[in-house]
Amino acid sequence: MATDTANSPVVGDLRAPSTPEGRTMVDLLTGVLPQIRSEAGDNDRDGTFPVEVFGQLAKLGLMGATVPTALGGLGVHRLYDVAVALMRLAEADASTALALHVQLSRGLTLTYEWMHGSPPVRALAERLLRAMATGEAAVCGALKDAPGVLTELTADGSGGWLLNGRKILVSMAPIGTHFFVHAQRRDADGNVVLAVPVVRRDAPGLTVGTHWDGLGMRASGTLDVSFHDCPVAADHVLDRGPAGARRDAVLAGQTVSSITMLGIYAGVAQAARDLAVETYARRRSRPAAALALVAGIDTRLYTLRAVAGAALLNADLLAADLTGDLDERGRGMMTPFQYAKMTVNELAPAVVDDCLSLLGGQAYDGQHPLARLYRDVRAGGFMQPYSYVDGVDYLSGQALGADRDNDYMSVRALRSPDPAGER
Repeated sequence: MATDTANSPVVGDLRAPSTPEGRTMVDLLTGVLPQIRSEAGDNDRDGTFPVEVFGQLAKLGLMGATVPTALGGLGVHRLYDVAVALMRLAEADASTALALHVQLSRGLTLTYEWMHGSPPVRALAERLLRAMATGEAAVCGALKDAPGVLTELTADGSGGWLLNGRKILVSMAPIGTHFFVHAQRRDADGNVVLAVPVVRRDAPGLTVGTHWDGLGMRASGTLDVSFHDCPVAADHVLDRGPAGARRDAVLAGQTVSSITMLGIYAGVAQAARDLAVETYARRRSRPAAALALVAGIDTRLYTLRAVAGAALLNADLLAADLTGDLDERGRGMMTPFQYAKMTVNELAPAVVDDCLSLLGGQAYDGQHPLARLYRDVRAGGFMQPYSYVDGVDYLSGQALGADRDNDYMSVRALRSPDPAGER
């Protein structure tokens, strides 16, 4: 007996969530997608962050989707399910998906801190998670230093810290209430220590920029954030250990915080495919070259979704197991992630490019939806971990057994200028 499987979810290719919590998140998102889709073009042209949409997401509980149910959230815990939700959202607007990713990934990493951290860290994580569940907290990550700037902590003389520096490419910043800032400090011997101070938006000395003229992801609220003698309490600093320690265990946390972004670029490729193929299907003339493009688009799209899905399922499996060698676990999560990221970063832009070729000159217009998708999809190659160059170094190092530090944050810290010298 023949069955119609064309619209059936296929395990592992990001068609459907894998848990009830994931299905709840996708169902809630579905009701907001029409508004997001209708506003995406204008927001992109103006570089406007959709504050109202994020207010609706908060009311629906989606800003706390990855917060445990015990703390008031939806309890979504599978990386695979988060990627599926982000893919659906990115089909409507990649900028909104990128900004929501920031919040969802922070819920996942804070949940780990709440379960496994020291007592002060657990208390901080619980406060933030509860505030995320109610929609009161929007928690941003501030990772990349501005050119020529070193973001660092110095002792304030009374047991706390002062933070100075400037971060760029901080997404969701217009509504951010808390910032996880990747910084450095020096120990008593002058060695570089990695640290993550958690800073409230209303802290003295913290300034959020007002405009970013990006090539793509223009409505993601990606801004600069500056710190000038910004006070940070001692119990609001998460120490990440000395730079150069070569602890591959940290790769697990980096995977958890970033791998779900694969869903965003799969979503951009899917949106381009649907637009181009549905438009082309209305044409009477269908040359063989165009038919080859259609077949190639769907083949690449399936490949990138299947590879991303496999990496996400692998990461979910290993994330739940803390019983073995944690360094091996970190590599076991990061390496498939990087295989998938390389694949997605190659195939997703190729899909969008072929969609432009399929539609021809009508799509070569700044106001055409494919123009936005073409610019947005390129952002995937710049996202850490890893950007293309760093990803090549990591994967080739794994294949050749290179003796190297795989923590890109550690490597960056050791390359940073001495805070006492020139910058």
